[in-house]
Amino acid sequence: MAHKWKAPENSKAILVDITKCIGCDACTVACKMWNDIEFKEIRRFHAEDREKIKLDAYHWTSISLHKVEKDGKIVWRYAKHQCLHCDIPACAVACFATALKKYPNGPVVFYPNLCVGCRYCMLACPFDKVKYEWYKTFPWIAKCHMCPTRIAEGKAPACMGVCPTNVMTLGDKDEILALARKTIENDDKYVKHIYGEKEVGGTAWLYISDVPFEKLGFRTDVPTKPMTYYSYGFQKYTKPAMVGWGMLLTALYLYTKRREKIAKEEKK
Repeated sequence: MAHKWKAPENSKAILVDITKCIGCDACTVACKMWNDIEFKEIRRFHAEDREKIKLDAYHWTSISLHKVEKDGKIVWRYAKHQCLHCDIPACAVACFATALKKYPNGPVVFYPNLCVGCRYCMLACPFDKVKYEWYKTFPWIAKCHMCPTRIAEGKAPACMGVCPTNVMTLGDKDEILALARKTIENDDKYVKHIYGEKEVGGTAWLYISDVPFEKLGFRTDVPTKPMTYYSYGFQKYTKPAMVGWGMLLTALYLYTKRREKIAKEEKK
């Protein structure tokens, strides 16, 4: 099934090596500071509770802790989560208001001034990364933007710039994929899987790990083809349907007003 969306060429990508993360949460604080997100709460829970940490409107990036069995032993692993910035983002395709845009250099950016609050993007996201400001009177969606102004200037995202253990590596996607393959091939501790290389057609955020990704809160039941491959056949009718529905409601409104006017004249 053909569709008009194509993956960007020569985009930037970020490789996350989960084995290096120490769970310091410096990235979550830097994200809040750079994006001017309110410090609603300090998410420092007990070890058994940190696995439950999820993204929300106050936290565009989060670190969860997972107790995993590896080689007959119990190990603890921290996992960084944020929007994966799909090469062909289902959220942007689903948004008929064009409030979400995929940039050729990687980021998927949200423009609140265009948002109509339909939340189709939340339903479309295969990774459940798009959140909503339920606590606001006039809410928007909320997600990581991948610091697009910094990426455009050749700088690392705010979260990456403060990481003390160099968990993340930024570069051209081809180079990042080559680095990831070389790393997992030359070290037996790694799982032979680069998360984000093929998931839903590929993402700008890539992960390597020494334990299975499904044990770290990552969805592994997503297809390898972009979601638009399955949805474009009917999503292309979204705009015409919305226009048609609006015209129908307008016609009904005018018809009702006309009947009311005639009824008033008859009474006179």
